[in-house]
Amino acid sequence: MTTITPTTGTTAPRVTPRPGIGGSGLGATVRQSFTMAYRGLVKVRRTPEQLFDVTLMPIIFTVMFTYIFGGAIAGDIGSYLPIIIPGILVQTNITSSIVTGVQLREDMDKGVFDRFKSLPIARIAPLAGALLADTVRYAIATTITFATGFAMGLRPEGGFGSVVLAGLLVVVVAWAVSWIFAYFGVIARTASSVSGISNMVLFPLTFLSNAFVPADTLPDWLRWFSEVNPISHLITAVRDLINHGAVTGDLWISLLGAAVIVAVFAPLTVRAYMRKA
Repeated sequence: MTTITPTTGTTAPRVTPRPGIGGSGLGATVRQSFTMAYRGLVKVRRTPEQLFDVTLMPIIFTVMFTYIFGGAIAGDIGSYLPIIIPGILVQTNITSSIVTGVQLREDMDKGVFDRFKSLPIARIAPLAGALLADTVRYAIATTITFATGFAMGLRPEGGFGSVVLAGLLVVVVAWAVSWIFAYFGVIARTASSVSGISNMVLFPLTFLSNAFVPADTLPDWLRWFSEVNPISHLITAVRDLINHGAVTGDLWISLLGAAVIVAVFAPLTVRAYMRKA
């Protein structure tokens, strides 16, 4: 005969989480955030078409714009590559940061984050993990853009170190910009609205810049907008690094802008997310 030992009081049974899964504190939150980032990478492995915007688009844009505009703007393709590669690099990374908000909204709509709330993890970990996972996307886009440029004849005069520094600069700024779209993803009603609003903001900024043509060839009113456009400052900083190995004021302006974006939108995003999480 089985003996059942009655429990006294109303204390719930204690659940001991597996090592590295539960717990609290900064260290546990960091571990859990990286676990959520790994989840994002697993999603990409199972649906590789999610990487089309950072794998195929840099190749398509680089080849298409180079052969269409190269002769008209720079006289030949070889002379146009130092102009177009930084532009394509910045455009691809900045526009791909929209995916952060779109996927965040999709996960929230599907109830995935409701499931996360029942797990013994920090509530901020899924959001932090999504932002961490997207840095891999930016690194892929940067590598493919440079590889395409090298294959077409780009020879950076700034040297390998300057190319790496330029790539890191773009990844950092793209990660900062992703906080804006993460905020949109949290407060928006649908994923399609996140994508529509984000593209409406980014496309004028990227195309009305010095990404594809020198700013001094534009009409006066458009040249003024291009010169004050923050995207133009980032592209100029990348060009100076790649082509001359020079660290100019545009680099510091870009980093300052990234810091301001994070300082403003990170608290807003976390606050809005925590209210819903």
